[in-house]
Amino acid sequence: MAAPRVAVVGAGLIGLSTALRIAEVNPNCCSITLLSEQFSPNTTSDVAAGMLIPHTYPGTPIHVQKQWFKETFTYLFAISNSAEASEAGIHLVSGWQIFKNPSEAEVPFWSDIVLGFRPMSAAELQKFPQHSHGQAFTTLKCDCPPYLLWLEKRLKANGVQIHTRKVADLWELHSEYDIVVNCTGIGARQLVGDQQLFPIRGQVLKVHAPWVKNFIRDGDGLTYIYPGIDSVTLGGTREKESWRLSPDPGTTKDIFDRCCSLEPSLQRAQDIRVKVGLRPSRSCVRLQREVLSQGGAKLLVVHNYGHGAGGFSVHRGTAEEAAHLVQECIAALQGSSSRAKL
Repeated sequence: MAAPRVAVVGAGLIGLSTALRIAEVNPNCCSITLLSEQFSPNTTSDVAAGMLIPHTYPGTPIHVQKQWFKETFTYLFAISNSAEASEAGIHLVSGWQIFKNPSEAEVPFWSDIVLGFRPMSAAELQKFPQHSHGQAFTTLKCDCPPYLLWLEKRLKANGVQIHTRKVADLWELHSEYDIVVNCTGIGARQLVGDQQLFPIRGQVLKVHAPWVKNFIRDGDGLTYIYPGIDSVTLGGTREKESWRLSPDPGTTKDIFDRCCSLEPSLQRAQDIRVKVGLRPSRSCVRLQREVLSQGGAKLLVVHNYGHGAGGFSVHRGTAEEAAHLVQECIAALQGSSSRAKL
């Protein structure tokens, strides 16, 4: 049979990294096209801070989440130690996760994957008089849009075709492609009718404060300061079921005040820009195969969406799993083709 034609729909972090892993896992045995209505800097991923501090998915076993995070951390750590680090926007950052109540300060499942995880010392905690406990560690950060643009460049180098196209129904692709990979994020709610998927609105500030070198994350993860290469991301909000993309001035002031209470020097921050994104959230990432059929015709689909606030922490791990599901689809196509010849 001819080489299977694979379409990956969506060009945010998940779509780009999934298309790249499919190309790496299946060299020269399928043609891959990336289709999306929006590209960087106009994706939800461009709003995210890109910190590797895992979000927990209640519907996914912890050992699976840990594997996704470990694969992602290992992959990005190698890039951070290469000549590609600057172009890819990937760097190590050290800092603190702080808690007001000792009961919150449990050792997380990912503590042995990040670097140098330990309880904060009494001297360090003096910086945060409102907090009684904390954890210090070093993790990785992906700056956007550099990381997304780097992924696009890697895709082109691996022979992946990239086209701007709005896909209103996966079935419209069945005459052009054999396998469709759905990485449409919050768009999957309408595209495939997934009512388990809902937006969690996030508003953040990007500020110029080059003296801020350490990340600070308040225990519940609602207030955070994440330094990047060119700007510091201040957050944030978690507004469930809100589709509003316009910034809210009152929220901007609240975020700024909360972050200044943790790092008073931010009062001198310059060039404050406000960004809003809708995190594509569900109880677990949807990572599965599906067969669509109409009138005897079939279309193989692989879904990889619903990463919510945790996409950057697990994107390479879920891309790896999606790429293997595509391999299974290719094997199924080749099996049915060989049976048809008998």
